[in-house]
This record gives sequence, C-alpha cells and structure tokens, in this order.
Amino acid sequence: MNVDDIVAEKIAAARRRIEAAKARRAALNAARQRGLAHRYAAKLRNQANRGDTPTTVAQTATDDITEENQ
Repeated sequence: MNVDDIVAEKIAAARRRIEAAKARRAALNAARQRGLAHRYAAKLRNQANRGDTPTTVAQTATDDITEENQ
C-alpha cells in the first residue's frame, strides 16, 4: 500500500462521514417539521374546541380594556 492509496482511503472515509452527517441532519429536520406540524395542528384544534378565533381573542382583549377604562 502506497501513500496515494492511504490518502484515497482517508478521502473516502471523510466523504462517508460527511454523507452520514447530512443524512442525520435531514432526518432530524424531517422529524422537527413533523413535530412542528403536529404542534400547530393541536393548537388549532384546541382553539376550535375553546371557540377561540383570532377575532374573538382580539375582541375579548378590547372588551377587557374598555371595561377597565370605565
């Protein structure tokens, strides 16, 4: 085995490590996106179950401020 073979093996090993790291990051990002989608869906379900919509929340906040000022 000469120096060129050793260098080629090291380069190949480095490329494998880089590809493994990319695959690991892609898997983590996909899991994160699924988790965020689940969390957002649950938030919307909870708002729908409570009857909270952006307008009712804003209206409630406005009503509270109006009552405090009277």
